[in-house]
Amino acid sequence: QVQLVESGGGLVQAGGSLRLSCAASRSGFSINAMGWYRQAPGKQRELVAAITSGGSTNYADSVKGRFTISRDNAKNTVYLQMNSLKPEDTAVYYCKASGVRDSGGRYDYWGQGTQVTVSS
Repeated sequence: QVQLVESGGGLVQAGGSLRLSCAASRSGFSINAMGWYRQAPGKQRELVAAITSGGSTNYADSVKGRFTISRDNAKNTVYLQMNSLKPEDTAVYYCKASGVRDSGGRYDYWGQGTQVTVSS
């Protein structure tokens, strides 16, 4: 059982910053990777950034150099530091945890999403 709770979204002016947090509570599940996805109206959900249990990261080309994903394993929390925000970053941001159930089998869990709105 895994529950993901996102926080930190809101309204910010272009050029500003936000930090998103995703706190995970889990049992019977080993998390291999966590990531942030976003979905804007009329568009498909897309990967923004991901981080593995080993610390490897990858980013969408559109956010490279502006966003940083990090983790705190002791707190079971993943963060997304968002700098130099642009209006096109406006979307609902979702946290995802990927891993393996103790009983066997790979599975993904999703948070409820948090709205990020960037005004010009």
